[in-house]
Amino acid sequence: MDEQQGWHWYHFIISTYGAWLHGDSRGFRTRHHREHIEGDYKNPPPPGMYENRERRSRKTLKQLSVVLPSNLRPIIGSALKERLQGLGAVMFCISMSGQHAHGLAKMPRPLVREWGGLAKKHAWFVARDHGWKEKLWGKRSQAIRVKTREHQLNVYRYIMDHAEEGAWVWSMLNEKKKD
Repeated sequence: MDEQQGWHWYHFIISTYGAWLHGDSRGFRTRHHREHIEGDYKNPPPPGMYENRERRSRKTLKQLSVVLPSNLRPIIGSALKERLQGLGAVMFCISMSGQHAHGLAKMPRPLVREWGGLAKKHAWFVARDHGWKEKLWGKRSQAIRVKTREHQLNVYRYIMDHAEEGAWVWSMLNEKKKD
């Protein structure tokens, strides 16, 4: 299938459980932006501005926020990649850090959310086989359609730069160099 038949490039972001809460000091958004919130991750709100919201959000968690240990990042990242590829996605690159995965993949528009859910489910079972016992993923994920070549290159660089922060990264380009 090609672009005319509904396949597009997407930058997808999958967060671990409790990674981004209402009131987060890094900034946050309300669902569908129903309420204006000062600041964002690039320009955080003033310290303590949403402290009560964050405290309330933390109280509602069923377990502590998930931060993946570095030894599980390649296992879980590979599981996400392999499941998406098994469903038919063309994976270009992916990173798995302590609290989120980023990927660049070509997928059919109507199935992006469904495939993301199936990949998360598969990765949880793989993590369980490696001793993981708790919740792993936050609800939903985000998929941003990549509309230009420049955007695609920016997303690629952004994902690959996560290696500098201790993330596991995989790229189709690095895979081809091995051949």
